Amino acid sequence: MKKILFAAVLLVVIGFGTIFLAFRESAPPPDAVFINDAIHTTMESDNPAESAQVLSSELTQAFAEMDAARQNRDRALQVFLYLFVLAFIALGVWFYLYCDRRILSPFRKLQGFAGRVAAGDLEASLEMDRHNLFGAFTESFDLMREELHEARENERRANQSKKELVASLSHDIKTPVASIKAVTELMLVKAEDEKEIERLRTIAAKAEQINALITNMFHATLEELQALPVSPAEVQNIQLPDLIREADYKGRIRPFSIPNCIVSADLLRLQQVFDNLISNAYKYADTEMELTAAFEGQYLVISLKDFGSGVPEEELPLLMHKFYRGKQAEQSSGYGLGLFISAYFMEQMTGNLSYENQPDGFVARISLPLV
Repeated sequence: MKKILFAAVLLVVIGFGTIFLAFRESAPPPDAVFINDAIHTTMESDNPAESAQVLSSELTQAFAEMDAARQNRDRALQVFLYLFVLAFIALGVWFYLYCDRRILSPFRKLQGFAGRVAAGDLEASLEMDRHNLFGAFTESFDLMREELHEARENERRANQSKKELVASLSHDIKTPVASIKAVTELMLVKAEDEKEIERLRTIAAKAEQINALITNMFHATLEELQALPVSPAEVQNIQLPDLIREADYKGRIRPFSIPNCIVSADLLRLQQVFDNLISNAYKYADTEMELTAAFEGQYLVISLKDFGSGVPEEELPLLMHKFYRGKQAEQSSGYGLGLFISAYFMEQMTGNLSYENQPDGFVARISLPLV
């Protein structure tokens, strides 16, 4: 901009200066000495007519030279004016292109950028040109876009995390509710007193009501599951049998023992893992189970084996995928989340969940890090 202003001022100064110099003086007058000599010669001549003719010729020549000088000056001024006008037009075009590139074009970009942001597109960045007058301005706009994008992502993650909490808790609450229903049904079979039977039926009805409410809540957030927090702490081996027995409400696990040790685990999440594994064994194998525990390196490995038909080999890699349900699960209720959530919990406890088919059944292994 400074260069353009300087060029414009310089061009105006040169133009007006040249015009002023051109018109400051008139065309050069005829040579007075030459005219006086011609008149004096004519007066001394013996032939006045010839002398007058010579004088007229000399004067005519002098005035013609004066007129030619004036015409040359006018032509030079005309050429200069043409060049001056062309230079001024070129300067105007240059100034327009400069303003379009450095002022109007950045504003058009800002207008388009503002339209995209208003429409919710926060992915496309604003191209910055530090050489134009609005470089810092456009950079501030792009920083605003990044902050809006980050705020939107944080809001989305927060909403999904809340829905994940509700969905995962809903899924895990269904397992103990199912246990209550199963124990209640068993007690109903053995009960003989009418009052006791009535109470047990009430318990079964309420358990079914809770199960229905949890199912509705679970469906409301099923599609947006995310991870629940896990807080590992030191857990002694004597605490683990209680978790397993609470999950094995049908008493299908044969007697077992766990060697003395201290592991790193979250008791609440580990209880959910045992609930999911044992519930799956009830659902798909419905046999007795064998539980063994042994040290492998820096881990305590707890193996839970059922004596069912196992899982088709082609389905094994998919068991821990979210929402995956195998062919055997088609006739059973569920959502394909038990192993997915259990695997996540074990990973957050720096442990591991694995499984395999064996000739006489299916084995799931939980690896807990030793402290």
